[in-house]
Amino acid sequence: MFEAGDIREWRGHDVVDDSGKKIGTLESVYVDTTTDLPSFATVTIGMLKGKRLAFVPLAGATVGPGYLKVQFDKSLVKDAPAIDTDGELPAQDEEAVFKHYQLPYQPGSSGERRLARR
Repeated sequence: MFEAGDIREWRGHDVVDDSGKKIGTLESVYVDTTTDLPSFATVTIGMLKGKRLAFVPLAGATVGPGYLKVQFDKSLVKDAPAIDTDGELPAQDEEAVFKHYQLPYQPGSSGERRLARR
């Protein structure tokens, strides 16, 4: 796995799926608030007037020369929960991001959020 500081250097680089198909470009990293480790990335997808930021898990992701490769298929990422390019993930929508990828979700012990943008 890579450190959050290292992945920030990849902002603006291509994000590709496991087969090498380009999904979009890396916009930001969200850490798991329980571990402070990179958990999800937002990827800029869509056409000029319809751009949005889709969430994709970073588990198993690798970096190569000029790209970040994720373990999820392009079509799954394109259908993932997304926010506007200048938006924030509302707390009530956080669980849907995990469910889309069939990942377990549990808020913090006091109900706090699991994802924080870094």
